[in-house]
This record gives sequence, C-alpha cells and structure tokens, in this order.
Amino acid sequence: MEAEHILNRLNEPQKEAVTSGNQPVMVVAGAGSGKTRVLVHRVAWLIAMDSIAPQNIIAVTFTNKAATEMQERIQKIINVPTRGMWVGTFHGLAHRFLRLHWKEAGLHQGFQILDADDQYRQIRRLLKSLKLDETQYPPKDIQWFINTQKDLGLRPGKVNKDPARKEYIGIYKAYEEGCERAGLVDFGELLLRFYETIKKNDVLLDHYHNQFKHILVDEFQDTNEIQYQMVKLLSGPESSTFIVGDDDQSIYRWRGANSENMQRFQKDFEGCRVIKLEQNYRSTKTILAAANSVIAKNQERLSKELWTEGEEGDLITVTGAYDEYEEAQNIVNKITAWKTQGGSYSDAAVLYRSNAQSRVIEEALLQLNIPYRVYGGMRFFDRAEIKDVLSYLRLVTNPNDDVAFERASSMPPKGMGAKTMSQIRTFAKEHNVSLLSAAFSMLQNQELKARASASTGGFLKLIEKIKTSIDGLELPEQFEKSIELSGLVTFLKSKKTEKSETRIDNIDELVNAAHGYRPLTDEEDLSPLQSFLSHAALESGDNQAAEWEDSAQLMTMHSAKGLEFKLVFIAGMEDGLFPHQRSILEPGGLEEERRLCYVAITRSMQELVISFAQQRMLHGTYHHSRPSRFLLEIPENLIDETHQLGQLSQPRMSVEKKKKNTVPHESGFKLGQRVQHSSFGDGTIIGFEGVGDHARAQVNFEHVGVKWLVLGYAKLKLM
Repeated sequence: MEAEHILNRLNEPQKEAVTSGNQPVMVVAGAGSGKTRVLVHRVAWLIAMDSIAPQNIIAVTFTNKAATEMQERIQKIINVPTRGMWVGTFHGLAHRFLRLHWKEAGLHQGFQILDADDQYRQIRRLLKSLKLDETQYPPKDIQWFINTQKDLGLRPGKVNKDPARKEYIGIYKAYEEGCERAGLVDFGELLLRFYETIKKNDVLLDHYHNQFKHILVDEFQDTNEIQYQMVKLLSGPESSTFIVGDDDQSIYRWRGANSENMQRFQKDFEGCRVIKLEQNYRSTKTILAAANSVIAKNQERLSKELWTEGEEGDLITVTGAYDEYEEAQNIVNKITAWKTQGGSYSDAAVLYRSNAQSRVIEEALLQLNIPYRVYGGMRFFDRAEIKDVLSYLRLVTNPNDDVAFERASSMPPKGMGAKTMSQIRTFAKEHNVSLLSAAFSMLQNQELKARASASTGGFLKLIEKIKTSIDGLELPEQFEKSIELSGLVTFLKSKKTEKSETRIDNIDELVNAAHGYRPLTDEEDLSPLQSFLSHAALESGDNQAAEWEDSAQLMTMHSAKGLEFKLVFIAGMEDGLFPHQRSILEPGGLEEERRLCYVAITRSMQELVISFAQQRMLHGTYHHSRPSRFLLEIPENLIDETHQLGQLSQPRMSVEKKKKNTVPHESGFKLGQRVQHSSFGDGTIIGFEGVGDHARAQVNFEHVGVKWLVLGYAKLKLM
C-alpha cells in the first residue's frame, strides 16, 4: 500500500502525528481539528506501513460506538481485518482482560457485572442486612462514595481515616465482601481489579508489555486517576504510547476527570513529543476568534489557538431579553426564520447550563408546533423529580390515583417496603378500592404489623396535612407548600451530589411554571391546580420528535460535547447561571466553566446566537441579572452591533401601553398603582399582559421582588 493513500487529505500536523515514531506522543487536538481522523489513520499507518500486527495494538476510546466506528474506518482504509486488535473503552478492555485472567484476578470464572442500577439495589440490600437506616445512609450517597474511591484506586483500608467517613468506609468494606462472595463486579471494580492484577503479577505484566507495542488513547483529558495509572502501567519500555486530547475541553471534573493528566503525561513519559492540531474544519473565523479569546483567560492550560481557512462568517448575535420567556420567544423566532429561509430544524441546537432552563424553551417550541428533542435527557415534565412533586398534588386532588399513591409513598422513602405495598395492593384488589382507601382501611382494622402500620399511618397523615395546608392558597403557594411538606428538597439536599442539585433546580423551575401558568378559558370547571396537572400530563409522555424527524435539538452544554450544528444558541448567559454560582465558589470551578463555554461556542459551524435575560425567575421571584463575564470576554468587533450588550428589549407589554400609563387596564387597574396582596404584601403594578382570563399583572413587591399574577386569582387590593 502506498503511504499517500493513508496520508491523503491530511494537513501537515496531522501527517506528523500519523507518521510519528516510537517515542511517546501527545496530540493536543483543538475542537473540530480532526482528532478522530488522526487516530484512525495512525492505526492504519502502523498496520500497513510499519507492519505492526493488529494484536500488538490497543486503542482506548470513551464510547463503544466510537470503538466500532474506528475499526470500520481502519478496515475501509487498508482493507485488513482488525479483529485481533484490542479496541474499546477502558471498562470494555478491562472486562476482556478479566475474562481471560479471572483466576489470577481472584474472581469466579462466571463473574457477573453490576450496572449502576444493579449496584444501587445491591447497596440497598446490604444496608437492610446491616440494619442501617436509608435516610441516614442514602444508597445513592454510598454508591457515589464507593465509586469515587475505586476511581482513585483506593480499597477500604487505603481510604483516608477521616472520622466523618468511618461508617461509609465500613459499608464499603462490607459491600466488597458481599460482591466477592456473590461473584459480582461493578464498573469501578473492573478498572481497579485490572490494575491490581497486572501490577502484582510480573508474568502478566511482561506478557502485555510484549504484546502491546502501541497504545493509543482518545479523549485523554477525560481520564481519571485509575485510568491514567492503567495507561502508565501498560506502557512498557519498548511500547509507544500515543494520546489525543484537548485540555480546553475537559468539562467532566464532577465525574472524576482530571484535566491535569495531559500535563502529567508530559512529565511522566520521558521524551514526549507534543503535536498541536490547531486547524479547525468546523467553524467560521469569527466563531473561532470568540472561542480563542474566551479560553485564553484560563491560566492552567496547554497553549494553542484555533484557526481556519474557511470564511469569516457572520458576526455573533448577542440578544438581551427582558426575561426568560422573551428569551425563549426570541430563540423560537430565529429557528422559525431559519426554517423559512431554507434551513432545517435539525440544523439548530439550543444549549443551556442548567437542565431546568429547558422548560420555558420547550413551552415556546410547543406553542408554535416546532418539533424538538431533548438530547441525552428527558422533557421537563417527564423528569423523575417533577413526577415526584406532581404525585403528591395528584393524590390530593384525586384520592383514587393509584399511580400517584405508589410514587408519593416511595419518594422520599417512607419506610413502606415492598411487603407492605404488596399487602395494600392485595387488599385494594380484593375489595375493589383505591390504594389510599385500602391503606386507610387496613390501618383502621389493624391489619398491618407495628412498623408497617407506623410508616403507612405517617404517609396518610402527610397527604391529609398537604391537602388541608394548600386549601385556599394560590397555585404557586400550593406547590411551594406541598414541596416543603413532602420533604423532597430536604431529601435531595442531603445527598450533596451534582445530580441532586440539578434535580432541586428542576423543582424550583416547576414552582416558576406554577407562577406563570394561566388556565385555559374552557377549563372554568377545573381548579387552577387541576388545570395545571392536566397541562403537565399532556406535555409529558413519549411525544418528542422521533430521531429521524427534522427537529430542533435541546441539550445541556455538557451533552453537546462532540456534536456540531449549523445554528447554535447559548441561552442564559448570565453570571450566577453561567458561570454557575456553585462553580464560581469552588477552587478551579471558574476555569472549568470557561472550558464549558469554549465547548459551547465551538459547537457552532455557521451562526452563533448568545442570549441573556435582564431578569429571571428563581424560587418564584424575579431576580435581576447581569450578562456573563464570559460574554464580556468576547471582543466587541466580533459581535453584531445591532445587539449590543445592555441594549435590552422592552418588557412584554407594548410601548403604546407604556405611553398610555394613565389609561386603565381592562381589569380596572393602572400602571403605577399601589396594590396589596394577602401573601406578598405591598407593591406597585409595573406591567400587564394578556386579556380576559389570560390577563396578568406584573407587580414589584417591597419584600419579595417582582411577580407575575393572574388577575382572576390574585385578589389584588388598591392601597
């Protein structure tokens, strides 16, 4: 085979990487610079030109899909079977090794792998056998603790003996012993067991040093401690280690990824050759200039600057909106215009920092019947924590709702175990009554054991308390009160994980949705709560656009990594939201957020629209916000002059109405009038929107800030 065949259509730095010798090589590959192509062609070069047998190559990818695609592309280039090559994820390759060497690893021959759900259930069974209360030792917390220690390469005996960790270390030890007896291996154990086995067995270590002459690793910036040590251990004296990564795209610190591993590689692998891929094949010059300008503010990074031979491209559109509703409307209007001008919905992606931001954008898309998909996640009303909150309110409004009973009784855990629920279900079926009625009857008839009776009785009292407490309250206050009494937020806060914080954000957004909800005119026979629950049910379910359907894409910035779109929106560019307030306060957090901004910007191929809101509702109250510091790091000459920062659009009431502030609204109220609300106190009317049953007033209250109130329910009094 001719070398030209493999090197065809590669630029000079790519060719340099593909044809590099046997020394350690670190390819610093910027966004859109063709790193996958380099990896594929490097393997093809080794097999076809350097006569390296496929079984002497191990290639590590971060997804199974990437591994399959790599093999297919290699075979297409050189037309040589690659079956003997070890290619896959860290976990997949470790699993392959342990199946071959189960005896040396001290495992059962037929050991079973625990996925995340299986591991969770295993921990729950363990806690039950140890007679430990799940409220004091949440299984998810235990799971996170165990996995974190394994990612760091630590067995129970090696974990820091912090007194606060003593119980967790004990549970970790008991968990390991249980898995050992049952022949079970979780994902973290796959890596740790591989590392320990090969490290302590010189024969095996020599064998694999001799076998793997070439080690290639993709997405090296996302490796954690145990993965880094695995690569280091596999790299023998005669091995060539070839890594590809971009420290500027290291955005998974919360998963254990260490962006410093690329700098470590340079130090640990003597004679390391650094090759930079800086030519971008995705974005316009304007977009790359913006990305370069932002990421340059980070201090701890390997220097590089993306460039392209492509066109200059459009200036970046920066739009300031009055609030999140107007922001969403602006986004949807732009998508509609894009479609009208001959583009497709699939060209467009809306990126946001927090999952909770999707609700308002989803609502705006639904109103105009624009098909969309939430990439890598669920639609807002399909999310578990949202269904948890709504289950309490559903049960309050309809005691016969058995689905709501099952959900509310289990989240947060009430101590009503599987046996108790089975008894209640049996009674309900035999007597043809609802689960709630069945539970009440069984309590009355003393048909439950003492512990089951106490937990069931506590749950029924809670439902009754929620029912009486929310009676007479306005819709937002009904939500706030039921959430408070349910203990859902308290339960999630106790977990102290990134995932639980995201869920709390979503619950807060649900309260915001209640504040902004306006019942339909044909639902006069329903209470606002019943109307909202119907609305939520209609917007949930499997009614996203199909994968093959032309549809706009909604996703978090983290989910967007590795993807590209012609039209990209970055929504919510406000300090406190992005960069996120939690990250600002953490060591290294701001630099990670800036890397996330870099990733978001470089997803765009042609057009980039960045938006922020002047005010955003948090916890049911409007808070004023300011543009993100990252936005201010983009040079002014790259931004469309017609959308300058601070040049905000008007509130959603019309200019004409503003001018006629002495003319009463149809409700009889006027702009500027002082009013009083039974819950929020004294305030001033600053805006109106809608007519009839949809009419709302915007009131700036002295103690709770700005709120939108449905005039038909608000019962405002003139002062």
